[in-house]
Amino acid sequence: MSAPTADSLNVSRETFARLGTYVALVEKWNPRINLVARSTLPDLWDRHIVDSAQIWQYAPNNWHIWADFGSGGGFPGLVMAILAKESNPGGQIVLVESDQRKAVFLRTVIRELGLNAKVLDERIEQLPNLQADVISARALADLNTLLGFFEQHGAENSIGIFPKGAKWADEVAQAQENWCFSFTAHGSITQAEAVVLAVEGVSRV
Repeated sequence: MSAPTADSLNVSRETFARLGTYVALVEKWNPRINLVARSTLPDLWDRHIVDSAQIWQYAPNNWHIWADFGSGGGFPGLVMAILAKESNPGGQIVLVESDQRKAVFLRTVIRELGLNAKVLDERIEQLPNLQADVISARALADLNTLLGFFEQHGAENSIGIFPKGAKWADEVAQAQENWCFSFTAHGSITQAEAVVLAVEGVSRV
């Protein structure tokens, strides 16, 4: 698939240019750090940028802290930070990534693009409560585990936004054995049968 345009992504030319710079940095660093699967590099825009960007619409307006767990190469966290630079400049993205080399990459992108974001290179379980208004994680863990992180780091009335694959309904059913929560499954625009789960009202059973 060819790269999208600013119009097709519904972003400004400036935001689109920042996304392009980010893509170039991923391509430059990937041979050394393996930020994304090598097989997905030819389809980087659709497979990672657009796939990440679609979750923005499910977050509330004017959030203050957005925590992205297991950020890896920055999907979706850095994409959210790039979008937030114009759409919510007062909101800070907190990228949690324990891999030191990936953390260095994340900080490089943040510095080069002037993003309102910071990197915590520690394990999620060891961090103090981040009091995050929004929590995201992509390809990190099953929903049951993610809800544990949500409970630990969410603020009052937080929302969790989690892209999930074709077996998302099984994950929901398993999580419901341990957690009470409400959710909405939004169909993914990039992957058949995949969804973006928007989760709220999390408490232990």
